[in-house]
Amino acid sequence: MDEKLSPAGPEEQARRLEEERVTRRTFLMNVGIALNAVVALAIATPVVAYLFGPVLRRKDYRNWVTLGNAADFHPGETTLVTFRNPYQNSWDGETANVPAYVRCSEDGRYTVFAINCAHLGCPVRWFSESQLFMCPCHGGIYYADGSRASGPPERGLFTYEMKVEDGKLMIKAGQLPTLRNQASTSPCPSTPASTSPAIVTRIESCPSTKGPNSSEPGTSASTIG
Repeated sequence: MDEKLSPAGPEEQARRLEEERVTRRTFLMNVGIALNAVVALAIATPVVAYLFGPVLRRKDYRNWVTLGNAADFHPGETTLVTFRNPYQNSWDGETANVPAYVRCSEDGRYTVFAINCAHLGCPVRWFSESQLFMCPCHGGIYYADGSRASGPPERGLFTYEMKVEDGKLMIKAGQLPTLRNQASTSPCPSTPASTSPAIVTRIESCPSTKGPNSSEPGTSASTIG
């Protein structure tokens, strides 16, 4: 015959209730801490990525890419080229192909223009008949050398850093050139270069270095001061 257990006394019941209460409180507290940790991590991740982005940036973010043989770009011609963005993902597909314009002013002298208008970034088109770059969005017009001709843009087309190596024309790609990452653009010819740190305060057209009857336009560059 099984022996029945005697009911617990008041003190034992109170002890068991206290243990159960403490256990439930501990569990809820741990759940709250975990939820707070998840929220803090979600908030801190973009902040940490912003602060340490330049240090943790992928090494291939800006690489030298080849546009072709330098001899294929002839003096007096502007050619539309396409290169593969070195900073890409496997699913980017055709969106990783970046267009640009190569201008050969004379043998051995090249300028590679970003295709984006300096106004709001629309792609410009080259018209060989008029020797002008034209933006279809807001009517920005640029001369063959990339300097501003008319329209909303306050400066000329942005250019890529380039070099010729082993007969290949190469540019530093991976980032579209803008005032934000290319603030040290060439100063106006009549403005002496400053050796002290400078801040871009406004954008103005450089004064023309040619006479009023000259067919060559003046350049446009950022005013540093």
